[in-house]
Amino acid sequence: MSRIRKVVVPAAGFGTRFLPQTKAMPKEMLPIVDKPVIQYVVEEAAASGIEDVVIVTGALKRAIEDHFDVLNADLLKNLETGGKHELIEQVQRISELANFIYVRQKGPYGNGTPVLAAEPIIEKEPFAVLWGDEFIYATPPRLAQMIPVYEKYGGIIISGVRIENRDELVRYGIADVEQVSGNIFKVKAIVEKPEPHLAPSNLATHGAYILPPEIFEALRHLKPGKDGELWLVDAINMLKDQGVPVYAVEIKEGKYYDTGNKLRYMETVVDMALKHPDINGKFREYLKKLDL
Repeated sequence: MSRIRKVVVPAAGFGTRFLPQTKAMPKEMLPIVDKPVIQYVVEEAAASGIEDVVIVTGALKRAIEDHFDVLNADLLKNLETGGKHELIEQVQRISELANFIYVRQKGPYGNGTPVLAAEPIIEKEPFAVLWGDEFIYATPPRLAQMIPVYEKYGGIIISGVRIENRDELVRYGIADVEQVSGNIFKVKAIVEKPEPHLAPSNLATHGAYILPPEIFEALRHLKPGKDGELWLVDAINMLKDQGVPVYAVEIKEGKYYDTGNKLRYMETVVDMALKHPDINGKFREYLKKLDL
C-alpha cells in the first residue's frame, strides 16, 4: 500500500463572508494571533509525515505563496540588524515545513473542483485533502490519527467530529455509520448539509480526507449536485457505490475550528490566544476584567 506523501489544500475561495477584509487578502491568511489559518493546516500535514503540499489557489492569492516562500532578503537584513535571531529561525522554518506546489483552480463552482485540479501532481497515488480555512487542534494531529486507519483498512478515510447543536448540522456533511472499532466507523452514506430532522446522526464527516486516485475519474464524470455545485462528497458516494469502503475516524482529543465565518473565527482567535505561550496569562486577565 502506497504511503501518504501528498496533501491537497483548496484555497481558491473568495471569502465573501469576510468582505471587505478579503477584498485584497486571502481568507486563508486571516491571522490567528500571529499565524495565518493556512499555516495551522500545513503544520498539521507536516507533523503527520506529509512531504508535498499542493495548494490550489485562485485570483488574489499570491500572499499564500509569499508566506511559504523563503525569508525575504530585506526582512532578513532588518531582523539581523535588530538581533532578532529567534524570529529569523521561526520565520525560516515556515518554508521548510514541506515542498510547496501551487496550482490555479479552473472549472465549475464546488469543493470537488480544486481536488480535480491537483490530479497532474498527485498522479496515481493516494493522497490527503485538508481545507485551507479550517483545522482541528488535536494531539496527535488529526491527519496522523487517520493515516494508520488507512494503512489498516484502505479505501477512503474521512475525519469525523460530533456536532452537539443539531441546528448546526445543516452546515456539514453528516454520516450514516456503523461502528467498526473504537473511534472508527464504516460509512453507509453521507448526506451533504441536511436539514436537522433529516440528519442520520450528529457525526460530521469533513475537513480531512484520505482519497484513492480513482476519485479523479469520479469527479470528471460527476454532474453538479446541490445548489448546482460539484461536491466532493458526491464523488466519494460514487466510489462507495462501486464498492470502495469509506471509513470515518472520530478524532480523539481534538477541537474543531471553523474560521469560515466571523463568529467562529473570533472564537478561534480567543481560544488560540489562551493557548499562546507569550500572551495567554495577560489575555486571560483581560477577559476576566470585561463587563459582559
